[in-house]
Amino acid sequence: MDLLKQLCNIQAPSGEEYRVKEFLLQYIEEHKAQWYVQPEICYGDEFQDSLLLIFGRPRTAIYAHMDNIGYTVKYNSEIIRIGGSKKESNIVLVGYDSQGDIECLSYMEEGEESTLQYKASREIDRGTSLSYKMSFRETSEYVTSCYLDNRLGIYAALQVAQTLENGAIAFTCNEEHGGGNAQKLARYLWEKHTVNQALIADITWITEGVEHGKGVAISMRDSSIPRRLYLNKIIEIARRSGIPYQLEVEASGGSDGAMIQKSDVPVDWCFVGAAEENVHSPDETVHKDDIASMIALYKELMEKL
Repeated sequence: MDLLKQLCNIQAPSGEEYRVKEFLLQYIEEHKAQWYVQPEICYGDEFQDSLLLIFGRPRTAIYAHMDNIGYTVKYNSEIIRIGGSKKESNIVLVGYDSQGDIECLSYMEEGEESTLQYKASREIDRGTSLSYKMSFRETSEYVTSCYLDNRLGIYAALQVAQTLENGAIAFTCNEEHGGGNAQKLARYLWEKHTVNQALIADITWITEGVEHGKGVAISMRDSSIPRRLYLNKIIEIARRSGIPYQLEVEASGGSDGAMIQKSDVPVDWCFVGAAEENVHSPDETVHKDDIASMIALYKELMEKL
């Protein structure tokens, strides 16, 4: 779990994904010699802060977003949420500004009209981004940390990269706060490599229908609906593989898949990811068996799709 711990400790709220990208570029450079296939690595101004890996002749792309939720410092100690971060008191937040490292607490007065603020020993530069302070905990069965959504998706993609012969991995930006970057990468992959299949490596929720330790979740729908023929193909591959999986059906929530669906490129998509408890909190918790089944099913899907 050392790699996952390192990923969770990177502060990269939406708009500041470059920190994860820089980590990934260094990691890939250090480890790619041990991979089955040496990927083409696509990054630079054309891609802004996102990153693409192209292996062999890709048919399917894995999408894993790099950004995390957090807060932006406004005026008079007020902070504004980035994505679906918590709006409550006594959350330990960290960041950086012109004066150095920051550690502070969130603060919320009672009342519907009250604003979310920070409490710190000094004033924080306006516009500074704040993230949850990481406390990585591991037992024989579970991993708990902030930002398993979606550093766990990145972690899984990197495990798949070790043996991937034909495929693409897209590390995307801004998923937690508006989305859209996945559309750009989908267009690039379609125009350059005719990639028309996508798997969304992200983290979903523990619910009454999706439980810890029962396998990776294949989402049949959330606020968006994937094309049924593609979904059926994925479920059949999962069924034949013998890898534990669960079927998820939800009315809300979204991912890079929704962004791809709203684009004008003919790309099928499906969300496949482990489920977590304590969503969008400093204490996101995932069962290790679900992590293992997520990685195993992604390897199977990237070979069979």
